[in-house]
Amino acid sequence: MNSDFSLLPWLQHTTIAGLSVSSIAIACLVAMLVYLAMATTVRIALKRLAKIAGRTTNRADDFFIEVLSGTSQWLMALAALLIGVGMLDLPDRWASRVGQLWFVALALQLALWANRAVTIGLRRFAERHATTGQGPQSAATTLVSWGLRTLLWAVALLAMLSNVGVNITAFVASLGVGGIAIALAAQNILGDLFASIAIATDKPFEVGDFISLGGVSGTVEMVGVKTTRIRSLSGEQVVMSNTEMLKQTVSNFKRLRERRIVFGFGVTYDTTAGQAEAIPALVKGIIEASDKLRFDRAHFKKFGDSSLDYEVVYIVLDPAYGIYMDEQQRINLALMRELAAQGIDFAFPTRTVHVVAPAAGNGPQPPREQRAAQADMPVQAQERVGFGASQ
Repeated sequence: MNSDFSLLPWLQHTTIAGLSVSSIAIACLVAMLVYLAMATTVRIALKRLAKIAGRTTNRADDFFIEVLSGTSQWLMALAALLIGVGMLDLPDRWASRVGQLWFVALALQLALWANRAVTIGLRRFAERHATTGQGPQSAATTLVSWGLRTLLWAVALLAMLSNVGVNITAFVASLGVGGIAIALAAQNILGDLFASIAIATDKPFEVGDFISLGGVSGTVEMVGVKTTRIRSLSGEQVVMSNTEMLKQTVSNFKRLRERRIVFGFGVTYDTTAGQAEAIPALVKGIIEASDKLRFDRAHFKKFGDSSLDYEVVYIVLDPAYGIYMDEQQRINLALMRELAAQGIDFAFPTRTVHVVAPAAGNGPQPPREQRAAQADMPVQAQERVGFGASQ
C-alpha cells in the first residue's frame, strides 16, 4: 500500500524546467479534453446547421456552413494546448509569449475563415453570372480573387508581427511608397485591369455577343486582362483596349429582342387624293399578312420636292437580321404589285429647268445654230428642254 502511494510525492516533487510533473500531466490531460470538446462541438454544430439548411431555401446558412467547415484541426489543437499551458505556473516572460501565441492562433483561424469566404463568394458570383456553356473562370475573376487573398494575408501577417513586438511602421510606409511608385509606372495597365474587372462584373457584353462600337462591328472572341478581341464582319481580328471600350457606347445586338424598322417611299404627284388616302391601309394589310411582324403605323408624311412621301413603322418580332431583310423584301415586292394594280406610280427624283428666252431686241439672241435647232424641234420637245417662253 505504501509503495502505491509513494508515486504521488514523486509526481509532486519531481520538476521539469521548474514545473512539477503532476502539473504538467494535468495540463496535458486538460489540453486533450479541451481539444476533444472543441472538435465534438464543431462537428455537432455542422451537422445541426446542415439539417437546418436542408429545410430552407436561403443560401446564407449554406455559406456559413461552408465557412465553418474550414476550421483548422491544427489550430484547435494549438488552442487546446494553450489552455492547458495556461494552467501551469509560468514565469511572466513565458506567460506573455502564451498570450502572443493566442493572438497568432486566433488571427490565423480568422484569416482561414475569411479566405474561405472569399473563395466561396467569388465562386457563387461566377456561377450566378456565368453564361450557359461557359468555360473556366475569367481572368478578371481570378485576379480579383488573388488580390483579395493577398490583401487578407498581408493584413493578418502584419497584425501578427505587430503583436509579437515587431515594429511594422517602417515596413508599412515602404509598402505604401512602393505601391504608389508601381501604380504610377503601370497606370495604363492597371486601368485596363480594372476595366476588365468592370466588364466581368457589369457584363455589358460577353464572349459570343455581336457588338458594335466606334466603327467596329463583330463578335467578341475573348475578354482578357488588358484587351478584348473582336472578330469583325470582314474577317480580321480587332484588338481593343478595355479602357477605351468602356469609354464608348457599346451596341449589343445579341441582346436585341425586337427590331424596330422605319422606312419610307414616295408616289408621284398625279396620284389622286382617294388613292393617297388608301395607301396606308394597303401597307398595313401587307405588313399584317406576316406573323413575324407587328404593324405600328403608316402615314402620308409630307409633300416632297418630287413626290408624295409616306413613312411606315413596323416591328420585327425576331431579332435575326436575315429575317428582317426577308420581310422587308417581301413588303417591297408586295408594294410594287399593289400600287401597280391601283394605277399608282412610284416617284423618282426629277427636276425641271425652264430657260426663259429674252424678248426680241432686248438683249443678246441665242446663237443661230441653236435657233435653227429649236425651230426644227417639235413643240413638246421644246417644252421639255426648256427653250421658248415660260407659260
